[in-house]
Amino acid sequence: METVFLTFILVLTVFLGFELISKVPATLHTPLMSGANAISGITLAGAFLAAGSTDNDMANWLGGAAVTFATINVVGGYLVTDRMLSMFKSKRSAAK
Repeated sequence: METVFLTFILVLTVFLGFELISKVPATLHTPLMSGANAISGITLAGAFLAAGSTDNDMANWLGGAAVTFATINVVGGYLVTDRMLSMFKSKRSAAK
């Protein structure tokens, strides 16, 4: 029964996330991306805790994978945000 409930929560959050993001205007994507990067940083901190919390080898491997994927998410998010913000700079200030 717990698996069915957790699957329902997962499907509900995926649907809700898709509906919310599809309704966001393009001018708000940069601030939202910055906020998402902050949340991903918290995820990275949790992944560090998960990676070294037990003596179980499987838990350590899964924690290491979580650290890897969270790091890719944070770095990629900041690179995308930086690129988006550079599109708003004027041509004169970029040449200096």
